[in-house]
Amino acid sequence: MLIVMPALNESASVASVIEQVKRALPDGDVLVVDDGSVDDTAKLARAAGAEVARLAVNLGVGGAMRTGFRYAAARGYDVVVQVDADGQHDPDELDALLRGLDDADIVIGSRFAGKGAYKASGPRKYAMVALSIVFSRLAKTRLTDVTSGFKAMGPRAIRLFAGYYPAEYLGDTVESLVMAIRAKLTIKEIPVVMRERAGGTPSHSPVKSAVYLSRAGLALLLALVRRRPAVDSSDSA
Repeated sequence: MLIVMPALNESASVASVIEQVKRALPDGDVLVVDDGSVDDTAKLARAAGAEVARLAVNLGVGGAMRTGFRYAAARGYDVVVQVDADGQHDPDELDALLRGLDDADIVIGSRFAGKGAYKASGPRKYAMVALSIVFSRLAKTRLTDVTSGFKAMGPRAIRLFAGYYPAEYLGDTVESLVMAIRAKLTIKEIPVVMRERAGGTPSHSPVKSAVYLSRAGLALLLALVRRRPAVDSSDSA
């Protein structure tokens, strides 16, 4: 099991998150992908006991996760769990995510599935509702939080995403789910509680939130029309 933690300037929280993850999943390995940080993120992550992959420039969450999937595939990991380095993802929820892999290839931790009090507002709320409706129909199962970065993925998903993982804006959520659906992977949600950030800077400023709806729609449209090289995600014999 590999816990992949994308991190950009998260020196205020990364060590604490690693320690919490290690307590929750003592048998898991932690890989922090330092996505072009200019602070002590990499140094503190190593000191906390994580492996660290440093990217020379900031590629975004998609680029960081692409590194994580390739690392996992090269080393034979069966499960990849994505956890944010800012402390929003509660490690106490990890066991439930992993249990979900018993009958799914991808398990999404949903903020809107009936657990916790997280609420979105404004353009982000409308975008999330619209995306949820579209993806629920595409996946033929109810999905309420398709932009969640709190996910667990099994062997078929690792093989698919190690071959190609989108790094464009929202590609790590919107386009990657389109890829998974086209590859006939099974996707499910479980309800989780999201916490407040333990440090760092939110990835969405008020200005970005104002254009989130249109950009989310464009990302979905591009994902639906774009064709990627076929990747064999089937179970090996």
